[in-house]
Amino acid sequence: MGSGKTTVGRKLAALKKWNFIDLDEEIEKRLGKSINDIFSENGEEFFRSKEAEILRSLNLSLPTVVSVGGGAPCHHDNMNYMLQTGRVVYLKMKPDEISRRVRKESEKRPLLKNIPAEEFDGFIKNKLEEREPFYCRAHIIADGNNPDISSLINILSEGPGSG
Repeated sequence: MGSGKTTVGRKLAALKKWNFIDLDEEIEKRLGKSINDIFSENGEEFFRSKEAEILRSLNLSLPTVVSVGGGAPCHHDNMNYMLQTGRVVYLKMKPDEISRRVRKESEKRPLLKNIPAEEFDGFIKNKLEEREPFYCRAHIIADGNNPDISSLINILSEGPGSG
């Protein structure tokens, strides 16, 4: 959530000439509605179920960078699936930096849009603490504030799922 997964993922894919898939964009395309609308109309559990289903249906026959939403690794055994099918990178950030980044876009984020301003930072901190055990299972933990794209490319090129 707010760590720059899509931005870094697009850069990595472009530099390596790999495919790039943003899982949230793919979900919106396949279901024909925004993530916000999916959450509002069908609830989080429906969204998480579709997220897992679509993640597993992606064509990964060519080298591909997949950017997943912040909650994806924490549901439906997605982290195990990702660890088995490719190299997983966690862009680690402090909660206050995530808060700063996502606060201005909170209306676009279904888990954040109804959080009162005075509870926002605490919510982000708690959500990160809840998700951290999943995130820390990643093959690579990188500094989300200043990810070294060159190093990530070298590491990703060496491991399983690389091209």
